[in-house]
Amino acid sequence: MAYSNQEQRMNASAGLASVGTAGLLVAIKAWALWQTGALSVGASLADSAVDLVISAAGLVAILYAAKPADDDHAFGHSSAEDLAALGQALIVLGSAAAIGIAAVRRLLSPIPPELAAQGAGIAVMIASALITAALVWWQGRVARSTGNKVVAADRLHYVGDLLPTLGAILALWLSHDFGWSDVDSIVALIAAAIMLSGAGRIGVGAWNALMDRAAPDDVIEGIAAIARDWPGVRGFHDLKTRTAGAQIFVNLHIELDGDQTLEEAHDIGAALKRAIVEAYPQADVIIHKDVYRG
Repeated sequence: MAYSNQEQRMNASAGLASVGTAGLLVAIKAWALWQTGALSVGASLADSAVDLVISAAGLVAILYAAKPADDDHAFGHSSAEDLAALGQALIVLGSAAAIGIAAVRRLLSPIPPELAAQGAGIAVMIASALITAALVWWQGRVARSTGNKVVAADRLHYVGDLLPTLGAILALWLSHDFGWSDVDSIVALIAAAIMLSGAGRIGVGAWNALMDRAAPDDVIEGIAAIARDWPGVRGFHDLKTRTAGAQIFVNLHIELDGDQTLEEAHDIGAALKRAIVEAYPQADVIIHKDVYRG
């Protein structure tokens, strides 16, 4: 089952909002880094720059995945979401490694770094946190409504941005009031760890989908329960599922009485398919009908 028109519009709006927000955050954080020289601000800037690339790629994937099935892609284009998510994870991984290495070098340096214009930096980072929080709220609403994997992955990036942003505010304040400049590097290390963790979750999920991993156990059990109790179905077997993007592809063999008409058998299968799709709206269901042998 493809996204509805409303879901497609919501997904596209989340993608556009993400790109616009990332571009704005990159601009204001670059200015803050130029003013302060704080590595924690640099870590937050790097994260936002990565988000800009990821968000742009994600928007392209959202628009491409929304294309209907065609002769060359009989099952649709939803795997584009998983490819984009895997690329996102690799980019985040590289960015986190670079930030972590820079932070360690600063901590080991015999000369502590000097930060400047902390007040301006704090103001910029507070604005960044508010902008990011608004985007996270909207992305969460869209992801819950449509189940789009790219939007959900993008939201994880921005949720991960919030802590480094708040950490940068703390580092600038402590440096300004107490001269604790090492806090800047410690916050950057924490930010890198958060990014690595997020990249791992996103990458594993995307890889599993690209490798046709089955739907979650609770979904499979739910589909089995519907089929097991459906009127006219004497049994079922070969329930197979795979995921692609937000979609779940379901193949199911049901066993029916052999003495009923073809129309009766068709009606049972069609009603069961509707029930499964109603319970799992992103499911694409194919039902095969076999004769019950007892």
